[in-house]
Amino acid sequence: MPVEFSRRDEFAVITLNRPEALNALAFSVVEEIDAAIDQAAASDARAVIFTGAGDKAFCAGADINELQSLGPVAFRTQMRRGQSVLARLDTLPILSFAAINGFALGGGMELALACTFRTAVPAARMGVPEIKLGAIPGYGGTQRLSRLIGENRAMDLVLSGRFADADEALRIGLVNRVIEGDLMEGTIAFARQFTAMSLATLRLGREAVAGALDRTIADGLKVEADLAAFSFTLEDAKEGTSAFLEKRKAVFKDR
Repeated sequence: MPVEFSRRDEFAVITLNRPEALNALAFSVVEEIDAAIDQAAASDARAVIFTGAGDKAFCAGADINELQSLGPVAFRTQMRRGQSVLARLDTLPILSFAAINGFALGGGMELALACTFRTAVPAARMGVPEIKLGAIPGYGGTQRLSRLIGENRAMDLVLSGRFADADEALRIGLVNRVIEGDLMEGTIAFARQFTAMSLATLRLGREAVAGALDRTIADGLKVEADLAAFSFTLEDAKEGTSAFLEKRKAVFKDR
């Protein structure tokens, strides 16, 4: 299958499985990603990890043959559909991780950007090269890149179409970790520092941080105060503070 869903301990793993096509995002693959997100959301997984089959590519982008066959209205419809599928990761109740095992280009980079965190192998190459085809990114690349690495750096990548290597990606905040050795093992080790926390509290933290750039500082501080106050009404906050005072490890129940 072009998209495979599996489990690895507390993690749901979604693998793009078209290595012969560098795991390209055909329209049907976008729909299968949507279905796999449904599976992750319905499971008891504490996080979801996206990766690509093979050792060459996480995802090399859209299927150009499909795009070339579309008129303007159908093209926009498909872009909006892809955006809506990737945007589901913003509201998924668990964190998402992109384990970038090679090229992450175009739509593949946009899938990685939609995840909460990104890890990469040292040989990874990332970019949004659509400008070289006379087009621009359409699955959220211009918007998420700007929010993640800043307008100036996003302009550089979008308007040049160049690839960033793993070292640059780490330096500018495009990825969170460069993993030497086994990528999946390293990603799981990185992810476990989050999955050990209360999922309920993680969700509140994500909500507070994610909207910060869209608010004035005054409005953002009000939202933060409201969410912080709510977090301290949770059972997990009582457990966490008690564990701290009792010098023991907290046992969270995600509520």
